[in-house]
Amino acid sequence: MNYFANFYQQIAKNHLYHWLETLPAELARWQKEDLHGEFKHWQKTLEALPKTHSKTLDLTHSVTFGSRTEISDGEYKRLESLLKKLKPWRKGPYHIHGLHIDTEWRSDFKWQRLQHEISDLTDRYVLDIGCGSGYHLWRMRGAGAKFVVGIDPTQLFFMQFQAIQHFIQDHKVNLLPIGVEQLPALKAFDTVFAMGVLYHRRSPIDFIYQLKAQLVKGGELVLETLVVDGDKNTVLVPGERYAKMRNVWFLPSTDAMCAWLERCGFSEIKLVNTDITAFEEQRKTSWIDTESLQDFLDPNDTSKTIEGYPAPKRAIFIAKA
Repeated sequence: MNYFANFYQQIAKNHLYHWLETLPAELARWQKEDLHGEFKHWQKTLEALPKTHSKTLDLTHSVTFGSRTEISDGEYKRLESLLKKLKPWRKGPYHIHGLHIDTEWRSDFKWQRLQHEISDLTDRYVLDIGCGSGYHLWRMRGAGAKFVVGIDPTQLFFMQFQAIQHFIQDHKVNLLPIGVEQLPALKAFDTVFAMGVLYHRRSPIDFIYQLKAQLVKGGELVLETLVVDGDKNTVLVPGERYAKMRNVWFLPSTDAMCAWLERCGFSEIKLVNTDITAFEEQRKTSWIDTESLQDFLDPNDTSKTIEGYPAPKRAIFIAKA
């Protein structure tokens, strides 16, 4: 199955056309050499999804396609059974023909925190780096974005996105299974989102420069990351694990984060939100079958992680390239 033919056709006609110099070869190599061991099983799950139609689509207030009355009880049960084969579902929620995919994260909470702080997305080219299964891609499109691209190397997330795309069928919304290190300096996006990624990068400064290289001059960066309290010289470098995550490297203070952005050439830097992650926002559901936030915190003191570090606190920054 060629997942990328529509994407190539579209960018050949827009100002991402220069990406065609490198991307097709990169994705062809991925399909030939790097497919996950479960990929064929996931693909069979996608192929078994019912083909349905609906005039009901809401990307403005949620990610909702269709209503319960448009499919039979048998189709509904089949839909639920198939989509649960793609667990764990991390980011969402999604509503497909009345089926509530109750994801681990209420990603709509994050969207509510930032949607009135960012520049209007109408007619913008938007890139979301580390987009997971693509929940926010749909919300960006619902906010008026002209063309939306998400990248995330996790192949299960790619297949979850394809499952939602199977119903919505909007080819102005795309997810590519690549990492930021595979992005050339495109300098083509009006807005770049990087949410929940910076602390997973071994070199945060290099990562910030990679983000800047994707933006048009004067374009907007929306960056959300874990932070700690402190002054502009405060940065937490945790040990082997932070909240049971192995790949957490740098947690700056908000002042330090602003200083990093300025050092990398961004201007008009604003801290627009800080928020302690709550159990209502990240929790275990029947759609994940794994541990969640409650398991990552000290059971006797939820202000600390299980390792004794400050509990997850997130901040959103906006800056101009």
